Amino acid sequence: MQYVWDFRPVWLNFGVLLEGLVNTLKLSGFSIGLGLVIGLVLAMGRLAPTRFLSIPATAIIEFYRNTPPLVHFFWYFYGLPILTGISLTPFAAAAAALSVQSGAFFAEVFRGGIVSVERGQWEAGRAIGMGHAQLMRRVILPQAFRRMIPPLMERSFELVKTTSLAATLTYGELVYKAMVLATQTYRPMEIYSTVAVMFFTVLFLASLGMRAVEHRLARRAAR
Repeated sequence: MQYVWDFRPVWLNFGVLLEGLVNTLKLSGFSIGLGLVIGLVLAMGRLAPTRFLSIPATAIIEFYRNTPPLVHFFWYFYGLPILTGISLTPFAAAAAALSVQSGAFFAEVFRGGIVSVERGQWEAGRAIGMGHAQLMRRVILPQAFRRMIPPLMERSFELVKTTSLAATLTYGELVYKAMVLATQTYRPMEIYSTVAVMFFTVLFLASLGMRAVEHRLARRAAR
Protein backbone atom coordinates (compact mmCIF):
# COMPACT_ATOMS: atom_id res chain seq x y z
CA MET A 1 0.00 0.00 0.00
CA GLN A 2 1.47 3.33 -1.05
CA TYR A 3 1.41 6.14 1.48
CA VAL A 4 -0.35 9.32 0.32
CA TRP A 5 1.24 12.46 1.71
CA ASP A 6 -1.14 15.22 2.78
CA PHE A 7 0.35 18.40 4.20
CA ARG A 8 -2.92 20.28 4.46
CA PRO A 9 -3.22 19.63 8.22
CA VAL A 10 0.30 21.04 8.62
CA TRP A 11 -0.51 24.27 6.81
CA LEU A 12 -3.80 24.65 8.66
CA ASN A 13 -2.00 24.30 12.01
CA PHE A 14 1.31 25.89 11.11
CA GLY A 15 0.73 28.66 13.63
CA VAL A 16 0.75 26.05 16.39
CA LEU A 17 4.13 24.76 15.21
CA LEU A 18 5.49 28.31 15.02
CA GLU A 19 4.37 28.88 18.61
CA GLY A 20 6.24 25.73 19.58
CA LEU A 21 9.33 26.93 17.72
CA VAL A 22 9.22 30.25 19.58
CA ASN A 23 9.02 28.36 22.89
CA THR A 24 11.94 26.18 21.82
CA LEU A 25 14.03 29.26 21.04
CA LYS A 26 13.08 30.85 24.37
CA LEU A 27 14.17 27.77 26.28
CA SER A 28 17.33 27.43 24.19
CA GLY A 29 18.36 31.07 24.53
CA PHE A 30 17.81 31.16 28.28
CA SER A 31 19.60 27.84 28.84
CA ILE A 32 22.58 28.75 26.65
CA GLY A 33 23.00 32.13 28.35
CA LEU A 34 22.80 30.71 31.87
CA GLY A 35 24.82 27.66 30.87
CA LEU A 36 27.69 29.85 29.65
CA VAL A 37 27.77 31.67 32.97
CA ILE A 38 27.68 28.41 34.92
CA GLY A 39 30.33 26.92 32.64
CA LEU A 40 32.71 29.84 33.12
CA VAL A 41 32.29 29.70 36.91
CA LEU A 42 32.89 25.93 36.94
CA ALA A 43 35.92 26.26 34.66
CA MET A 44 37.45 28.92 36.91
CA GLY A 45 36.76 26.68 39.89
CA ARG A 46 38.34 23.66 38.26
CA LEU A 47 41.44 25.66 37.33
CA ALA A 48 41.70 27.27 40.77
CA PRO A 49 44.94 26.48 42.64
CA THR A 50 43.05 25.52 45.80
CA ARG A 51 41.34 22.14 46.17
CA PHE A 52 38.54 23.83 48.10
CA LEU A 53 37.30 25.12 44.73
CA SER A 54 38.73 22.65 42.22
CA ILE A 55 37.37 19.44 43.78
CA PRO A 56 33.68 20.51 44.01
CA ALA A 57 33.83 22.07 40.53
CA THR A 58 35.35 18.91 39.05
CA ALA A 59 32.76 16.73 40.80
CA ILE A 60 29.87 18.79 39.40
CA ILE A 61 31.32 18.78 35.90
CA GLU A 62 31.93 15.04 35.82
CA PHE A 63 28.54 14.19 37.35
CA TYR A 64 26.53 16.22 34.84
CA ARG A 65 28.63 15.19 31.86
CA ASN A 66 28.11 11.50 32.61
CA THR A 67 24.40 11.37 33.43
CA PRO A 68 21.45 11.49 30.97
CA PRO A 69 19.70 14.86 30.57
CA LEU A 70 16.26 13.24 30.85
CA VAL A 71 17.08 12.17 34.41
CA HIS A 72 17.73 15.80 35.34
CA PHE A 73 14.51 16.92 33.69
CA PHE A 74 12.54 14.52 35.88
CA TRP A 75 14.61 15.28 38.98
CA TYR A 76 14.05 19.02 38.82
CA PHE A 77 10.38 18.69 37.95
CA TYR A 78 9.34 15.76 40.15
CA GLY A 79 12.13 15.29 42.68
CA LEU A 80 12.76 18.86 43.78
CA PRO A 81 9.20 19.43 45.11
CA ILE A 82 9.45 16.22 47.17
CA LEU A 83 12.77 17.19 48.76
CA THR A 84 12.30 20.95 49.17
CA GLY A 85 8.65 21.74 48.63
CA ILE A 86 9.62 24.02 45.74
CA SER A 87 7.60 23.33 42.59
CA LEU A 88 8.97 24.45 39.25
CA THR A 89 7.01 25.14 36.09
CA PRO A 90 7.85 22.92 33.11
CA PHE A 91 9.86 25.79 31.60
CA ALA A 92 11.82 26.42 34.81
CA ALA A 93 12.56 22.72 35.35
CA ALA A 94 13.69 22.22 31.77
CA ALA A 95 15.79 25.41 31.84
CA ALA A 96 17.45 24.40 35.12
CA ALA A 97 18.29 20.92 33.82
CA LEU A 98 19.61 22.18 30.49
CA SER A 99 21.55 25.10 31.96
CA VAL A 100 23.43 23.11 34.57
CA GLN A 101 24.20 20.15 32.34
CA SER A 102 25.28 22.33 29.44
CA GLY A 103 27.27 24.41 31.91
CA ALA A 104 29.29 21.29 32.72
CA PHE A 105 30.09 20.79 29.03
CA PHE A 106 30.76 24.50 28.48
CA ALA A 107 33.14 24.38 31.46
CA GLU A 108 35.34 21.87 29.67
CA VAL A 109 35.31 24.01 26.55
CA PHE A 110 36.37 27.06 28.58
CA ARG A 111 39.03 25.06 30.41
CA GLY A 112 40.43 23.66 27.17
CA GLY A 113 40.56 27.12 25.62
CA ILE A 114 42.26 28.65 28.64
CA VAL A 115 44.95 25.99 29.02
CA SER A 116 45.66 26.15 25.27
CA VAL A 117 47.03 29.70 25.61
CA GLU A 118 50.81 29.62 25.52
CA ARG A 119 52.57 29.68 28.86
CA GLY A 120 54.58 32.71 27.78
CA GLN A 121 51.39 34.81 27.75
CA TRP A 122 50.78 34.00 31.41
CA GLU A 123 54.38 34.75 32.36
CA ALA A 124 54.38 38.03 30.41
CA GLY A 125 51.24 39.19 32.17
CA ARG A 126 52.62 38.36 35.60
CA ALA A 127 55.91 40.05 34.70
CA ILE A 128 54.16 43.40 34.25
CA GLY A 129 52.33 43.04 37.55
CA MET A 130 48.92 41.69 36.52
CA GLY A 131 46.94 39.78 39.08
CA HIS A 132 45.25 36.49 38.22
CA ALA A 133 41.81 38.01 37.61
CA GLN A 134 43.19 40.88 35.53
CA LEU A 135 45.38 38.49 33.55
CA MET A 136 42.44 36.25 32.76
CA ARG A 137 40.19 39.15 31.76
CA ARG A 138 42.61 41.16 29.65
CA VAL A 139 45.04 38.61 28.20
CA ILE A 140 43.98 34.97 28.43
CA LEU A 141 40.22 34.95 27.83
CA PRO A 142 40.29 37.21 24.71
CA GLN A 143 42.79 34.86 23.06
CA ALA A 144 41.07 31.69 24.26
CA PHE A 145 37.64 32.85 23.14
CA ARG A 146 38.47 32.58 19.44
CA ARG A 147 39.50 28.96 19.94
CA MET A 148 36.33 28.22 21.91
CA ILE A 149 33.86 29.34 19.25
CA PRO A 150 33.58 26.06 17.27
CA PRO A 151 33.07 23.76 20.30
CA LEU A 152 30.77 26.28 22.00
CA MET A 153 28.71 26.50 18.82
CA GLU A 154 28.52 22.72 18.53
CA ARG A 155 27.44 22.32 22.14
CA SER A 156 24.83 25.07 21.76
CA PHE A 157 23.35 23.25 18.77
CA GLU A 158 23.18 20.07 20.82
CA LEU A 159 21.33 21.99 23.53
CA VAL A 160 18.75 23.26 21.04
CA LYS A 161 18.05 19.69 19.93
CA THR A 162 17.92 18.48 23.53
CA THR A 163 15.09 20.91 24.27
CA SER A 164 12.81 18.32 22.65
CA LEU A 165 13.04 16.38 25.92
CA ALA A 166 11.02 19.16 27.56
CA ALA A 167 8.01 17.58 25.84
CA THR A 168 8.10 14.96 28.61
CA LEU A 169 7.26 17.75 31.08
CA THR A 170 4.40 19.01 28.86
CA TYR A 171 6.28 22.22 28.08
CA GLY A 172 4.88 23.58 24.82
CA GLU A 173 8.03 23.50 22.74
CA LEU A 174 8.10 22.41 19.11
CA VAL A 175 8.14 18.63 19.59
CA TYR A 176 5.36 18.75 22.18
CA LYS A 177 3.18 20.80 19.84
CA ALA A 178 3.95 18.31 17.08
CA MET A 179 2.93 15.39 19.31
CA VAL A 180 -0.40 17.05 20.06
CA LEU A 181 -1.06 17.84 16.39
CA ALA A 182 -0.07 14.34 15.30
CA THR A 183 -2.68 12.79 17.60
CA GLN A 184 -5.32 15.28 16.47
CA THR A 185 -4.72 15.10 12.71
CA TYR A 186 -3.50 11.50 12.36
CA ARG A 187 -0.72 12.82 10.15
CA PRO A 188 2.48 12.12 12.12
CA MET A 189 4.65 11.69 9.01
CA GLU A 190 3.83 15.16 7.71
CA ILE A 191 3.95 16.80 11.14
CA TYR A 192 7.31 15.37 12.19
CA SER A 193 8.84 15.89 8.74
CA THR A 194 7.93 19.56 9.01
CA VAL A 195 9.43 19.73 12.51
CA ALA A 196 12.68 18.24 11.20
CA VAL A 197 12.83 20.88 8.46
CA MET A 198 12.16 23.64 11.01
CA PHE A 199 14.97 22.45 13.29
CA PHE A 200 17.33 22.12 10.33
CA THR A 201 16.52 25.61 9.06
CA VAL A 202 17.09 27.28 12.41
CA LEU A 203 20.34 25.47 13.17
CA PHE A 204 21.70 25.81 9.64
CA LEU A 205 21.12 29.58 9.62
CA ALA A 206 22.64 29.85 13.10
CA SER A 207 25.71 27.93 11.94
CA LEU A 208 26.14 30.30 8.98
CA GLY A 209 25.95 33.26 11.33
CA MET A 210 28.48 31.78 13.75
CA ARG A 211 30.88 30.98 10.92
CA ALA A 212 30.67 34.58 9.75
CA VAL A 213 31.51 35.77 13.27
CA GLU A 214 34.37 33.28 13.50
CA HIS A 215 35.85 34.42 10.18
CA ARG A 216 35.57 38.08 11.18
CA LEU A 217 37.39 37.41 14.45
CA ALA A 218 40.06 35.46 12.57
CA ARG A 219 40.63 38.34 10.14
CA ARG A 220 40.79 40.80 13.01
CA ALA A 221 43.35 38.64 14.81
CA ALA A 222 45.44 38.34 11.63
CA ARG A 223 45.78 42.12 11.47
